[in-house]
Amino acid sequence: MSTAVVMVEVQRGGLVESRHRGHAVVCDASGAVVAAWGDPDAVILPRSSVKMIQALPLIESGAADRAGLGVEQLALACASHQGAPLHVGKVGDWLATLGLDESHLRCGAQPTRDRDERQRMVRAEEAPCQLHNNCSGKHAGFLTLTRDLGAGPEYNEIDHPVQVAVRAAFEDVTGAASPTFGIDGCSAPNFATTMQGLARAMARFAVARPDTGDARGRAAGRLVQAMMAHPDLVAGQGRACTELMQAAEGKAAIKTGAEGVFTAILPEQGLGVALKIEDGAARASEAAIAALLVRLGVLQADDPAVRRRMAAPVTNWRGITTGEVRAVPGLF
Repeated sequence: MSTAVVMVEVQRGGLVESRHRGHAVVCDASGAVVAAWGDPDAVILPRSSVKMIQALPLIESGAADRAGLGVEQLALACASHQGAPLHVGKVGDWLATLGLDESHLRCGAQPTRDRDERQRMVRAEEAPCQLHNNCSGKHAGFLTLTRDLGAGPEYNEIDHPVQVAVRAAFEDVTGAASPTFGIDGCSAPNFATTMQGLARAMARFAVARPDTGDARGRAAGRLVQAMMAHPDLVAGQGRACTELMQAAEGKAAIKTGAEGVFTAILPEQGLGVALKIEDGAARASEAAIAALLVRLGVLQADDPAVRRRMAAPVTNWRGITTGEVRAVPGLF
């Protein structure tokens, strides 16, 4: 039986219409559980919530510096962007500095999530390309490391030197061997871990600093700083990661993943947060992560970006508010 607990309720007409269950863990850098809901030992695929882990070898190998990557490129390496012109242009420019182009990516074409760009492309009868893929920044990072290593072009293969390095970094920061992996939407391997392992990894990032410690710690510190410096590149206009990081004002790096996953890195407190909504609903994961970060003191409950997610209105086709998606009181 599932040990997940109710985290979010959907209310209509004074009744609870549906419930979303999940797991959440808060850890310190030693791996100790500070707070937990559900099962800390639940094994999940963290999906895009761990792109900062996947970017560690890019920096600690020296490949990022040898390629002259700046803070924007590091933020894009951690991004699940929405394929707006801002994102597409910067990833395209990054590839060009490597002497590469969109055809070298292995993430697949994906329609842009940016409304204005989507309408422009429809009018122009222009097809989306791999640069529009939300993972194109991560893949540009993989390509940068691939070129630096002199490795083959199929960097997504599980036995490719890039993915071998990613797995080693993943298992180090989570504190355990990964029991399995799945293939993500962008075709890269996604390694499984426990909820506690994921929270521990985020806490490792929380205590990392770009100017002190070992190579892995310095790399982690640079990635956290890049994410917090450029939340617009990590996701995009109207997206939860971007808006909640902006609301946190430098107190958190926040990252979503498919199927109801969120992670958060809290440098001032040295804490890491991992969240998984069991049914994969984004409306529930956004409500729950906002509530947890209010509880932890990095977000204010009355901030508009936070209110929109902790108690998101449900509207009908006439625009009438008919209910709300609300985090349960035990989370905040």
